[in-house]
Amino acid sequence: MKKHLLISLTLIQFIFGANTLIGQETHNNKLKSKIEIYLNNSVSNGYSGSVLVAQKGKVIISNGYGWSNRKNKINNTPSSIFNIGSVTKQFTAAAILKLIEHGKIKTSDKISLFFKDIPVDKRNITIHQLLTHTSGVSPITGGFRYDEASKEQFLKEFFEAKLLSKPGTKHRYANANYIMLSSIIEISSGQDYTTFLQENFWKPLKMNNTDYKNIPFNSEQIAHGYYFNYTDGVWKDWGTTQDHLPFNDKHWYSIGKGDIHSTVEDLYKWHLALQSNKVLSSKSREMLETPYVTENEEGTSHYGYGWAIYKSKRDTKIVTHNGSNGIYFANFIRYIEDDVVIIELSNAILGEESETVAWRIGKMVFDEKYNAKPITKSVYELVFDFIRINKLENAKMISSFLEKNLQRKFSDKGVLNRIGLKLSKKENNPNWGLELLKINVQLFPDDGNLWDSLGDAYLKYNQKENAIKAYKKALKLANKNNCHWCENSQNKLKQLKGQ
Repeated sequence: MKKHLLISLTLIQFIFGANTLIGQETHNNKLKSKIEIYLNNSVSNGYSGSVLVAQKGKVIISNGYGWSNRKNKINNTPSSIFNIGSVTKQFTAAAILKLIEHGKIKTSDKISLFFKDIPVDKRNITIHQLLTHTSGVSPITGGFRYDEASKEQFLKEFFEAKLLSKPGTKHRYANANYIMLSSIIEISSGQDYTTFLQENFWKPLKMNNTDYKNIPFNSEQIAHGYYFNYTDGVWKDWGTTQDHLPFNDKHWYSIGKGDIHSTVEDLYKWHLALQSNKVLSSKSREMLETPYVTENEEGTSHYGYGWAIYKSKRDTKIVTHNGSNGIYFANFIRYIEDDVVIIELSNAILGEESETVAWRIGKMVFDEKYNAKPITKSVYELVFDFIRINKLENAKMISSFLEKNLQRKFSDKGVLNRIGLKLSKKENNPNWGLELLKINVQLFPDDGNLWDSLGDAYLKYNQKENAIKAYKKALKLANKNNCHWCENSQNKLKQLKGQ
């Protein structure tokens, strides 16, 4: 009797387990289909990138979408290589923790331990404060990421810059913190930044398509960056990051804080390595993912070491970071308790919707009823679409056209202002520029800057009375504390009155 009962229980467990597996497989297939429909429908509007989604160690989808290289007709794939922007910071933070494991440094170490004769206000800045963006350094410290700067030049600028707050008192995201950490990594390890990361992380994990400046892989794998140029109304090829980074070692406005290259496949290897404590100890991983400081006034977002920490609506832990150089966009989201990871890398930013792809996919994972609408075209491209298919007398219809295509209220006052100013400077298409600026002040009548722009357009076409009215309106709407257009309006009024 007991034997038959045991066999029956075993059979029930087998059937139940099989049904569970079948149910999970069905769920995964439905999820994969929803994600593919969402992204494939977005490609026709300009979306391009690679996406990987995994749950409980099983990859649900790993695919590329759109063009990696439009000219050569190369499609994005899971092996396409993208600039991952500030997702780089987690590697810099992990390198610091690896040095701690080696006994080389401590998070409590002050930077005065590594540099001599530094100003008094910066001597007590700690490694922990650099990691959590609480050093007090300004976000504008350092120059443009692709301008040449030696390590010595950056350090000089860092030490001479005025702190915005006392070290350790306030979180303020600043790339200079992670550039400084790169310098500390090199001093402490005796190796350059890239070599240390290669030997401790990328090579052991066979992350063969991940690197900073030295690209040892097939250059055709690197996705070109694309942007819509509203000056000309066309998409342009920005090239690859290698076309813009200094060819020498004077890359110290870029290193450590951004511009590492990787693929969704390699970043998934990194996720698994962190999860299994393969390249960092469990203690180091805990340090990476601890929410040390709040990022916002509401206290809903915190910063760890190279990661941002959130709570989901289900009160589960989310460890994430995004990044961009203005051309590429990357998002790496790890739902810790749910054992879900979403990695999305793209080479063309269409707008806010294209920067929330990974979060929308996350919503699909946890809400079976949710279906994401396709990413819309860039709002700038939509303006030019409207101009191409409409006559000037239909200009007032542009707002409803944009809202219909964006599927939301049009609220970006800068779009028509930028395009209008550019078009008004072109002799072959002046009327559209002026008309767009006139419509913009109707849509956003309380913005003095827009009236100032309209005044400039009127002045260009010798409509002096209209220009005077526009400049006066601009000054009437002036913000006393921040009126960057006031000087222009005042000078132009003086010029007109003197004529």
